[in-house]
Amino acid sequence: MWREGIEAFLEKGLISPSRMRVVEKNAVALGVTELQLMESAGRSLADFALRHDPARVLVLCGRGNNGGDGMVAARHLQNGVSTDVCYVDGVGRSSSCAHQLQALAHCRVGQHAVQCRDDILNLRMLFEKADVIIDSLIGTGVSGTLQEPVATCVELANASRAYIISADMPTPGMRADRICSFHRAKVDGSTVVEIGIPVEAECCTGPGDLTLLPKQRGDAHKGAGGEVLVIGGGPYQGAPYLAGLGALRAGADIVRIASPIFEPIPDLIYEPIGAKIIGTEHTERLITLAQKADVVVCGNGLGSDSHAVIGAIAPYCKKAVFDADALRLPLPVARQETIYTPHAGEFARITGTSLNNDPIARAHAARGAKLPGTVLLKGQVDVITDGDRVRFNRTGCPAMTVGGTGDVLAGVAGALLCHLPAFESACIAAYANGRAGMVVEKERGRGMVASDLVDRIPYELFGAGGADG
Repeated sequence: MWREGIEAFLEKGLISPSRMRVVEKNAVALGVTELQLMESAGRSLADFALRHDPARVLVLCGRGNNGGDGMVAARHLQNGVSTDVCYVDGVGRSSSCAHQLQALAHCRVGQHAVQCRDDILNLRMLFEKADVIIDSLIGTGVSGTLQEPVATCVELANASRAYIISADMPTPGMRADRICSFHRAKVDGSTVVEIGIPVEAECCTGPGDLTLLPKQRGDAHKGAGGEVLVIGGGPYQGAPYLAGLGALRAGADIVRIASPIFEPIPDLIYEPIGAKIIGTEHTERLITLAQKADVVVCGNGLGSDSHAVIGAIAPYCKKAVFDADALRLPLPVARQETIYTPHAGEFARITGTSLNNDPIARAHAARGAKLPGTVLLKGQVDVITDGDRVRFNRTGCPAMTVGGTGDVLAGVAGALLCHLPAFESACIAAYANGRAGMVVEKERGRGMVASDLVDRIPYELFGAGGADG
């Protein structure tokens, strides 16, 4: 089974809050419920508290999932330890935290709802008598200045003699004697506790990756979604238009097609090239267009005779996705960030390395190639790497071997690259494009054509099939 060896691609060191949200949502998609993760996290907090043989424990809980972790800990502490829970009352409680609060109502723990500073000050004796305080007030989603009653909780906890254990990461300003971090450390000095997250939740793409997509602002104006230039066509006329439509459906506001061939698609802005193929005489004009674009998608349907032009244009591209016939030596590199989208044959052409079908071996080869950008190596299992990190994408289906699906993928990656880093853009593009193909295959079977994917892309990225589903 190809999963053997996947652990070699687990990341080390601190994990960011946004990345942890991705991993957790991917774990849920793999069958580990949020409540299961919370149960494991809360039990570990209780175990750390019991190591200090406390007579009295005070658990401070916010309204989010971090608060739910603390409530689970209190439930496990109820037998043999005098336990009180001070929880922030009011609207905005997460559903999992509300579930744990309901369960706590049937336990032998003191429960104290607080809404303001005075509510906390009235509970001062609980802080003064506690041997251990569990800080589950605010987890990884905190930002800004602490509000009441949380600020006073921190003030009284810091003034107490209690040993303070923080869940995942300390509430800002809290003096934590131990930080019990779940799955991976979020801050230095943490004790990491495993809570049952599958390896694949971190190493493979999933619906959690879609949480990285930026929300559209209410005051967005024309062009805020990004401007993409697609350079291609000539020998294969449909390819750049499929890429362009993929970019539009993935959120780009303006997509221009610089191609020798015109196709009457009103949503795409055509930039005519007065020749049968793109040649050196078009370099200056293409550079001007590339400088205006947020991202350039290049190579779709281009043919092998235009590579010198691509090499001349590349340094003027802020960001770029190089696909198909742009994947030749010397390899073009954009000024800021670059994505390469080779299949196995194109990868061999630019690296000299032939690949087999084993995803683990392909991942080692792709990472080891150290190409000057992010590689989205297409296959039955896609491999995405920036030369350090590696992700596997398992969405897709056999019907996607039809021509043009890779062009749609390149366009989707280009649109995402307008707003996200290259590695994250490639991961999400591979996941969403593959998901779209899987849905279309169920509807049309082997009769799929690449344009069938286009209308499905926004549903997978932004609709019920995506992060909000």
